[in-house]
Amino acid sequence: MDDIDDLDDDTLGTIFRDVILITLIGFVAMVIMLLPHISRTKKEADESRAPGNVIVEMHWPSNMPVDVDLWVKAPGVGPVGFWNQGNRVFNLLRDDLGAEGDATDENFEISYSRGIPAGQYVVNVHMYGPLPGNLTVPVTVVVSVRKRLEDTRQILKTLVRLTYHNQEETAFQFRLTGDGDLVPDSVSTLRHPLITEAM
Repeated sequence: MDDIDDLDDDTLGTIFRDVILITLIGFVAMVIMLLPHISRTKKEADESRAPGNVIVEMHWPSNMPVDVDLWVKAPGVGPVGFWNQGNRVFNLLRDDLGAEGDATDENFEISYSRGIPAGQYVVNVHMYGPLPGNLTVPVTVVVSVRKRLEDTRQILKTLVRLTYHNQEETAFQFRLTGDGDLVPDSVSTLRHPLITEAM
């Protein structure tokens, strides 16, 4: 006890700081050793649940301030479009009204899925707003499949021409396997209205 009493405050402060510093260095060393394992696990988790497994995009010319709507339907669920913007498979991420309330000149709508249910998909375009004069609106529709973050591939692309108010055209009907592969000979443009089905 006398030995401890003989230590002055400076010596006790130095010992305390040394113990704290050694503890801190040990903690930092453990964190540095664990970082590669944490980032690898996070990357693997991100790849296994890549957002937007089935991606449907629709674009029309930026100089045409008209309201065109994208409608998509996955197997086993109802259609997704501007008044029903999500279900357990698809979500409409952007409802473009043409020039109204738009921060960019780009005219496009896009829907993403969570997962790739096997079965029949339908993609429609709808001329929601009125068309001035004898205007024809060319609408490009692209379907892509993403299995992992770095593996996105376009599987379908077409051009649909809209010429009158409330026109609804089927851009594609197609089938996908559970692995996200396009079923051979399953693509058609056979008309399948989705707006009435969504009501």
